[in-house]
Amino acid sequence: MIKKVLVSALLAGFALNSSIANAADTEINIYSARHYQTDEALYGNFTKQTGIKVNRIEAKEDELLERLRNEGANSPADVFITVDASRLAFADQMGIFAPVKSEVLDKRIPAHLRATNWYSYSKRARVIVYNKDLVQGDQVQTYEALADPALKGKVCTRSGSHPYNLSLGAALIQHNGAEKTEQWAKGIVANFARAPKGGDTDQIKAVAAGECGVAIANSYYLARLMNSTKPEDQAVVAKVVAVWPNQKTSGTHINVSGAGMLKNAPNKGAAVKFLEYLASDEAQTYFADGNNEWPVVEGVKVSNAALDKLGPFKEDTLSIGKLADTVGEAQKIYDRAGYR
Repeated sequence: MIKKVLVSALLAGFALNSSIANAADTEINIYSARHYQTDEALYGNFTKQTGIKVNRIEAKEDELLERLRNEGANSPADVFITVDASRLAFADQMGIFAPVKSEVLDKRIPAHLRATNWYSYSKRARVIVYNKDLVQGDQVQTYEALADPALKGKVCTRSGSHPYNLSLGAALIQHNGAEKTEQWAKGIVANFARAPKGGDTDQIKAVAAGECGVAIANSYYLARLMNSTKPEDQAVVAKVVAVWPNQKTSGTHINVSGAGMLKNAPNKGAAVKFLEYLASDEAQTYFADGNNEWPVVEGVKVSNAALDKLGPFKEDTLSIGKLADTVGEAQKIYDRAGYR
């Protein structure tokens, strides 16, 4: 179900009519799977700076990709925005993106955070969260440690089929190999406190409640709770401790929000300008801070009390584009391990 249409004319005129075709540098049509209030300022400032009108549809990734598939060559969309490298890679495998030649993007976005046909614009980390009354910190310093039999009955996660966990599995395959990753997945399943369910916030709350001793979650879910003024959220935060995993080895697993220009974009000039704008200091602050994430452009700072409190960490610099190479294998491994 489409959640928001900012410009009603976008729906009324979605055929490739002459008015759209001739508006290459005056408007842009964006399909976005991001749903954050701060993005309003992001798009508004782009229009102020460039004079390019932004028409946007927000929906879930699957709905937008299905729409693009059905629209085919007649799609009015210029840019597709979504979260998680595995989703971006899947979209790329559909053949919907076109490569962009841009010195600005190549200079500002680190090589390991861009793929051939799409770019990362914000980063999130996959952290370990544990209950200090149930688990000792030295037991959970790595992702691999979560498969240790000493943690039997203490591990909570969301579904293994979720893109966040598939991307982590894909990274572990590239670092440790498929055989060791399958052993790890079987160990995770053997250590479950309960069957996977819920989202990352649910895992954090389950750890705080003592339903499990340790869980994996994306950093922004924890930061959201840390920045909350609700007493119940602060009570959750008081019961858990966050760990940056794998600091002595590969570094903490990183994932992204990202975007690419679409192959059938009618407004390619505007699309390139928009992608370059997302790499500007101003846009990086809006894009990242809107979901308690970090900018991808080096040197850009965000003001976020929770992220400051979590502190610096060593991040995994595995090429984000290469995660696609082993996501499918990660799913097969999880299936064999019973991690569903």
